[in-house]
Amino acid sequence: MADKKDEKTKGSTTLEDLRRRINAVNHDLLALLNQRAEIVQEVREYKERNAIEIFIPTREQEMLDGLVEANPGPFSDDMIRHLFREIFRASLHHMETDKKQSLRVARKPGAPTDVIKVGNREVGREPIIIAGPCAVEDEDQMERVAGRLAELGVTFLRGGAFKPRTSPYSFQGLGEEGLRLLEAAGKRHGLKTVTEVVDTRTVDLVAKHADMLQIGSRNQLNYELLKAVATTGKPILLKRNFAATLDELIRSAEYIVAGGNENVILCERGIRTFARETRNTLDITAIPLLRDLCRLPVIVDISHAAGRRDILPALARASLAAGANGIMVEVHPNPGLARSDAQQQLDLNQFEQLLGGLTPDLLDLRPPAAQQSAE
Repeated sequence: MADKKDEKTKGSTTLEDLRRRINAVNHDLLALLNQRAEIVQEVREYKERNAIEIFIPTREQEMLDGLVEANPGPFSDDMIRHLFREIFRASLHHMETDKKQSLRVARKPGAPTDVIKVGNREVGREPIIIAGPCAVEDEDQMERVAGRLAELGVTFLRGGAFKPRTSPYSFQGLGEEGLRLLEAAGKRHGLKTVTEVVDTRTVDLVAKHADMLQIGSRNQLNYELLKAVATTGKPILLKRNFAATLDELIRSAEYIVAGGNENVILCERGIRTFARETRNTLDITAIPLLRDLCRLPVIVDISHAAGRRDILPALARASLAAGANGIMVEVHPNPGLARSDAQQQLDLNQFEQLLGGLTPDLLDLRPPAAQQSAE
């Protein structure tokens, strides 16, 4: 009699009844998956506190073996392995994503880009221009460049005093004398100065003379140098290494911010690829991606990306169109006589033409009178 009653009940079940039961199970599964994610979060925090590797393959295999052994069907053992591998993969992704979002430099939803103060200048609002020679060579060179930049409304002067070069026989820069020449030219014309620091031993010296310290491509992964520049409190221009991922660049910035210095600007300067037509390949995708992932301003060094002057105007326009907070370009009174990177530097007239090809309202260019009144 009981069997006949069960058959009658089963026969009266409607499709809607079955769907309601499936929906109930789905919600139960959702609750359990979220509960599992919360436990995974606790596991991550415990592992970080105790310096334990996040992903341990043997642990995953142990869990899979236990699930297969307990499997009553109707799913096959292979299907159980597949389903739970996806759950494990999602859990690992959750741990890694949560860790990235916990970085101090990560952009929170809806948060604006940081505005970095460089004296009375700002980086992170209207795009800015940083211009000047690859290397500081003499007083006349710096005077001619700085004077023209000021006339054009550019407010940032760059110039290398310490030059890390591929060849040990190439010009290495003027060192401390170069810092003094850069500083003097900047002060005469109301420009904020940017120069590279290459050694922990010279951090304080460079910080004494420059308004902004640059970490070059070669040193993006020099963590001791990153820690050292953090202590200066000066704005830091952090260039991406030509072989670094965006995640590695962001984590390098985290070193500086974790060291107590929030004034960091990221710089895309091209990555190494198989292309031979340019010195590097400008990674234009890095601009919107970094701005999405990170709250720090992003500028582009178009000169080192290209390694040639003829395509710099196009790269400048592309960078600003992609959302860059500014561009850096090398300018020399006579590029043919430059002691380094002659082929990628613009002369003063070419630089003015480059500026003329950019939309004026996109750039932080001010006439000399406005600059002087702001001092």
